[in-house]
Amino acid sequence: MISFSGGGRDLEGYLVVPEQSGPRPAVVVIHEIWGLDQHIQDVARRFAAQGYVALAPDLYTGEWHEAMKPENITAGMLFLRQASPEVQRDPAKMAATLATRSPAEQRALRTLMRVMSPDQRATFAVELAGAVRYLRTRPDVNGAYVATLGFCMGGGLAIGVATEVPDLWKTIIFYGENPPLERVPAIHARVLGLYGGQDRRITDGVPEFHQAMEALGKPFTYKVYGGAQHAFFNDTRPMYHPEAAADAWQEVLRFLRA
Repeated sequence: MISFSGGGRDLEGYLVVPEQSGPRPAVVVIHEIWGLDQHIQDVARRFAAQGYVALAPDLYTGEWHEAMKPENITAGMLFLRQASPEVQRDPAKMAATLATRSPAEQRALRTLMRVMSPDQRATFAVELAGAVRYLRTRPDVNGAYVATLGFCMGGGLAIGVATEVPDLWKTIIFYGENPPLERVPAIHARVLGLYGGQDRRITDGVPEFHQAMEALGKPFTYKVYGGAQHAFFNDTRPMYHPEAAADAWQEVLRFLRA
């Protein structure tokens, strides 16, 4: 575990260095809503085994740590899924529904909703740019070859970092939300997207992002796995799809080596 500056605050991170000597390409591995869990650490180790310096930042460093425990996240996501679209769209109705929960639940739910807000996601992307800067200070990293990769929330943040770091090398999105289309001109990294065909909330919006990138001559390739759901790469979750995950990993390695 290491610490680096995210600009406005210090973040902890899980760093894995390959056995090969000399400056290496590097990957910032960005976690899902579940935080820096064993799965994300395992992905970082997989990259190191392939010769990449891998850094998995912990976005829940400090004040977030207690509120974003897995049990709180699970309860919060269940609450949001159960809330009707009408309630979700109306802050007053959402506040009234929240008021029926215990004080502890209310704190956890408000934190989760804050994490999911566009403003906080933008702040996280700025902080994650600090991970790129940190890696570029390391003598074992070739600073010209730093990529971002993320899953779900982290997938959206991986492309968010690309809008903040103009000389980022490459970005890989695993079933993450599109960036705001007005931010597409700021992207200069090559981008790969990997999506589940059953994950229509995310995947249905990908062609719009592709068109926006294509219109500006920016390289973006993507692949949709027909039988796969959201989080198909995570082998600790019930949505895990072994065939799609194995193919996606090879796509990632080909993309980085190209």
